[in-house]
Amino acid sequence: MTLARMGAGFPTRLSFMRTLLRRLSREDWRFERLRFDLDGDGYGTCLYAAHGPERSYTLVCFSHYLEPEQRTDRVIATAWDATFNLFDGIPSEEDVERLCTNTPKQEAGRFLPSELCLARANKSLRLFEHVASRLATGKQPDLKMVTDVGYLMRTTAVYGSGKFGCGVREKIANRPETMGAFQAEMLTVYLIRWFTIDLVEHVASMRGGEAAAQLSPAVKRFLGIGNSTGLGMAPFIGRYPVLVNSWVNAREEALARVRTLDVADQDRVEAFRHNLSVVRQHVEEWNVADQVQSGRIDGLRDDLAILQEAIDGGLANDPVSWDAIIGYGQEHLGAEAQELLVSMTLEVHGDLVDDLCDTMTAVSGATLDPAMSLEALRNLIEDRYQWALQIDFDQPQSQQNFWYYSEDKLEPRFSDRYDVAGSEMEMPLAIGRDVRDLLKVMDGANCDDETVAGLLLTYPKFRHVIRRIQMTAKYPYGEIYDNLIGAGVRPIDMLRFKLAFFGAAKFDPKSDLWTRITMYQGAPMPDELDNPAYENWTFPVMPRAGQLEA
Repeated sequence: MTLARMGAGFPTRLSFMRTLLRRLSREDWRFERLRFDLDGDGYGTCLYAAHGPERSYTLVCFSHYLEPEQRTDRVIATAWDATFNLFDGIPSEEDVERLCTNTPKQEAGRFLPSELCLARANKSLRLFEHVASRLATGKQPDLKMVTDVGYLMRTTAVYGSGKFGCGVREKIANRPETMGAFQAEMLTVYLIRWFTIDLVEHVASMRGGEAAAQLSPAVKRFLGIGNSTGLGMAPFIGRYPVLVNSWVNAREEALARVRTLDVADQDRVEAFRHNLSVVRQHVEEWNVADQVQSGRIDGLRDDLAILQEAIDGGLANDPVSWDAIIGYGQEHLGAEAQELLVSMTLEVHGDLVDDLCDTMTAVSGATLDPAMSLEALRNLIEDRYQWALQIDFDQPQSQQNFWYYSEDKLEPRFSDRYDVAGSEMEMPLAIGRDVRDLLKVMDGANCDDETVAGLLLTYPKFRHVIRRIQMTAKYPYGEIYDNLIGAGVRPIDMLRFKLAFFGAAKFDPKSDLWTRITMYQGAPMPDELDNPAYENWTFPVMPRAGQLEA
């Protein structure tokens, strides 16, 4: 739970997209396009329904013409190529008309609890136009170009959990299909991906008529849905420590189960060998402009070559334990390769670890224990927060930055404390500094008694940090063991951590503050969910020319 390790995260089979698609496949969900009302340019309304064992959900899509000067992925945008709602059930015509008025307005619209998610997306103009033009002439798109981009559209926000009047989390928290983390949002994105593929094929058919082609199944699977993610995600990690602990604890428990196996089953070892070759190709196809991440990818490629050499040299020969393979990675590989090795190891042990997906949720947050003695509180600080006590917060660079909400969009921001006014409105994310300040007060406190309650009567501002200190005793993975306001902080490390748990790949940082990613790349289409051949899709690779008609 340090930023350096969090910023090296990769998706695993426990990630939320993988969890969702396994459920949809296992429960034989049925998918239906209820409405496809687009004009010749691809503008109009579409409805896509997902029918489960107990209930249905409908993605309501609105495709719009977007003026070039309005095109931006930033949160300040007021218009988009497409806007969406995930509707709880099947909407009536009145519902669709109401959403047609409100959904394109996004935050400025008015929504009801029947809407579980609100989303918007912009086209990747370069790839969308290329694919439409090629299909119109009866040809498949250039595979290299598809690989370089990876998606036809990218979402710039997917809101849920009661935001802007949509249905609150409590409404769906006890439903089997949405009990897990972000399952409604992941379903929304999966259906948006289907819509983007239908949209480009429709535009191509309007241009090419009978000569137009449809995308080959292999290219459809390889096209994901893009996403632009900024600072809006980062404070979540600090605000929901109990939930985050459940995510990481499940992953660590999964790894522990595998490492305690006495001997690695050779069938799984052979599957691991195969996956390693696929992963190496996946990483070769992962190219970004960001110099820091590009350097990390180069190092990852070198580390994977070292791992391959070790495997070929006998590391995985029978008998061998997975503990030995993981241990080799810890000794010889960098952080990115170590995290990727964990992902590959868990991938071949689905029967052993998949049940842990049901534990990756939380019904309550951390609560304050006012009866705790100050001695016990001090012991917790010294045990869990040594990292904070080693930072000299009197040095300006140790608290160079601060987190706050913008007044216009109520979105998180991250700025230099010494250049930007407003630090008095700082979010409570300076945990290390607050722990240091608390300990100073405790050293000189003159309280009526020696309990947390007595301290807080005099110093109520420390309530939030005492609650966090007490929380780490029960939920150790709920805290980030790092200084979130220091001069060298890269918020993008927090974004990657969360996005990896979503199941995102191809991290493409645009700065230290925001990144583009690809979601569902390689995933089966709705009509392929019953095919076990497509279950392992976390690290997709470019289709071969011979697969274009498959």
